[in-house]
Amino acid sequence: MAQHAGLTLERWAGFTPDQQLMMIANEMNRAAKLMAPPDRERLKNSYARALQLTDLTVAARREHGFRRELLRWRDLLARLWLGAGSDPQAHRDAMRCLLLFSPATARQIPFVLGEGPAVS
Repeated sequence: MAQHAGLTLERWAGFTPDQQLMMIANEMNRAAKLMAPPDRERLKNSYARALQLTDLTVAARREHGFRRELLRWRDLLARLWLGAGSDPQAHRDAMRCLLLFSPATARQIPFVLGEGPAVS
């Protein structure tokens, strides 16, 4: 997890919630490309980075409802990280769920997941 080792809560809190969600989604997008069995360790590392960014987001946000729902989403991500093997459909479902957290991130669904028209 050295990639985000120097990322402080203060710096992370300077990003908007939409930016934070998009950076978590970026890690999830990386993980989506690592579903083959030989990439298992890299997949787990990508999930670990997404977990780290999620934890920073929870710590940086004060909105109770947002934090509660993000912690529920984190449980989905933790199950993927703990899983015995890759599960592309569960990954896709978790990614879609994450992107639905805000209108700005939901508009990315057609580009990231290739489903339906953009949300307005």
